[in-house]
Amino acid sequence: MTTIRVRLTLTYSGLFLLTSVVLLVTVNLLLRRALDTRIARLSGGPVAPTAPLQGVPVDRLPPQPQLPALVDDVIGYQWDVTTVTVGVLALVSLVVGWLVAGRILRPVHRITATAQRLSLSTLHERIALAGPKDELKELADTFDAMLDRLERSVAGQRRFIANASHELRTPLAVQRAAIEIGLPEDVGEIRDTLLLHNRRAENLIDALLVLAQAEHGLDNRSPVALDQVVRLVLAERDPDGVTVTGRVEPFTVDGDPVLLNRLVTNLLDNAVRYNHPDGTVEVTLSGGVLTVRNTGPHVPQERFGDLFEPFRRLQTTRGQGAGLGLSIVASIAKAHGADVRASPNPGGGLELVVVFPRTPAPDDSSRR
Repeated sequence: MTTIRVRLTLTYSGLFLLTSVVLLVTVNLLLRRALDTRIARLSGGPVAPTAPLQGVPVDRLPPQPQLPALVDDVIGYQWDVTTVTVGVLALVSLVVGWLVAGRILRPVHRITATAQRLSLSTLHERIALAGPKDELKELADTFDAMLDRLERSVAGQRRFIANASHELRTPLAVQRAAIEIGLPEDVGEIRDTLLLHNRRAENLIDALLVLAQAEHGLDNRSPVALDQVVRLVLAERDPDGVTVTGRVEPFTVDGDPVLLNRLVTNLLDNAVRYNHPDGTVEVTLSGGVLTVRNTGPHVPQERFGDLFEPFRRLQTTRGQGAGLGLSIVASIAKAHGADVRASPNPGGGLELVVVFPRTPAPDDSSRR
C-alpha cells in the first residue's frame, strides 16, 4: 500500500518532469528550425572566397565542413545533453518531492501521533498546531475542540458513576439493615426472600459500576502480581461442592489491582456456578495466560457470541446472577490490553482464556 507521501512525491516529480521535457523538446525543435532557416539564407547568397594560408598550397587546405552536417552534429549533441539533463532532473525531482511532501504532511503526522496516544486517561492532551491558518490548522483546531467535548463528557460520566455508587448503595444498605433488625427470624421465608432480593440488587449495582469503570479505561496503572491475585481469589472462594485446583506461575501485569481481582473472581464464580455437582474447576496461570476450565453443561456453538454480552445468560435459575459476570471480564481485559476467548470442553463446560500482554517485571525473578 502506497502512502500519501509517496503519491505526492510521484505527482510532484511527474509534473516537474513533464514540464521539463516539454520545455527542452520545444527548445531543441525551435533551435533546429532557426539553424535550418539561417543555413538556407547563407546558401542562397554569395559565398566569399577563403584566403589561402601563407606557405600552404591551395590544393592541400583542409576540407571545410558542410553547414547541414554541422547543424546535425550540433542538434545531435543538444539531444544527448537533453537526455542526460532529463535523467538528472528525474532524480532531483524525486528527492525534492519527497522532502516537500514530508514537510507538508508533518502536521498530519503530528495529528495522527496525538490521536494514537489518546486514551481515557490522556484526554487532556491537545495538538495545539502552530502556523498559518490553513486547512491543516483548521483540522487540528477541530480535533482539539472535539477532544474538549469528549473530555467534558467523560468527566461528567465519571462524576455520575461516583454519585451513583453512593446514592444507590446507601438506600439498599438501609433497607437491608431494616430487614435484618425489623423483621424477626421466625417470620419464615419472607425475611430470607427480602434479603435475597436486596443482596441481588446490591450485586447488580456493584456489577454495573464495575462494568462502567472498566469500559472507561484505567486512570492509573501500577505493577500488579497477578499470581498473588489468583492465589488470593482461590483461597477466599467457597468451592460450593466443586473441586477447585490451581497451578500458578509468577507474572506481573501493569494495571489496576481491584479490577484484576474482580476479573479473576468473576471467572472463578462463573466456573463454579455453571457446573455439575461434584464437578471440577482448573485454574492455571502460565506465561501471562490465565485459563479457567470447568465441567458443566454443554454450551451450543451458536451461543458463544452471547457469553460476553451484558445481561445474557445461557441458563436462568433463581440463584444465578444478572448475566454481567463475563461481560465485566471482557471489559476489564480490554482495559488492560488483554484478549479473552472461550471454547467448549469435549465433555461439557467451558474453557475461558485471558491472554495478558507481557510487561517488564524485574521482581518476577525474586518471587521465583
